[in-house]
Amino acid sequence: MLTIKSISDVLSEKSNGFIDITMQYAVLIPIIEIDDKLHILFQIRAHHLKKQPGEICFPGGKIELGETPTETAIRETVEELGISEKRINILGELNTLITPFNTIIYPFCGVIKGVDCEEIKYNKEEVYSIFTVPLDELIKQQPLKYHMEMSLITPSDFPYHLIENGENYSFNKGIYPVYFYSYKNFIIWGITARILNSFIEDIIKPSNTENNINNL
Repeated sequence: MLTIKSISDVLSEKSNGFIDITMQYAVLIPIIEIDDKLHILFQIRAHHLKKQPGEICFPGGKIELGETPTETAIRETVEELGISEKRINILGELNTLITPFNTIIYPFCGVIKGVDCEEIKYNKEEVYSIFTVPLDELIKQQPLKYHMEMSLITPSDFPYHLIENGENYSFNKGIYPVYFYSYKNFIIWGITARILNSFIEDIIKPSNTENNINNL
């Protein structure tokens, strides 16, 4: 029989979770210094991958059992770029992204130290190629922004008779922003661009001066 105490005991031992989230990921925005300028390193996913082949992304992947998001971001960066963990200095955690696709993404920003970009031996099973973009170039851009409307599609057997107003029920609709950054022949868009945009907005807030950015 349930009691107030038994419920309290269960809840006191329960760790916080997320309703209906099926997957959790962590990614790293890698900053690398080239000719005394800060660049962000991007990856192009291998073309044989089942998900998002050929798309531009940050290093990252699924959080494994027992891992923290920070550990995942570092591990995936090491595996995908083939660099030593000692070369990665995490600067901080960025805003968490909860997608409409039942996933959570934990982004981090970190510096890759003492590595020549031209000598990075990335994992060709996962990465087709890499490139960098000067951080100043991205900050100066006003990215293209489009809004996609997301609405619920009910199945043919949905029990409208169980809800108020039946088939005339007004379900909420969501707006999903899609950003586009461009650099040379590269188009950075989707979730990668959304995380990038959030990061840029954070570092150019009035409280952050140009010196703060240069000291990354």
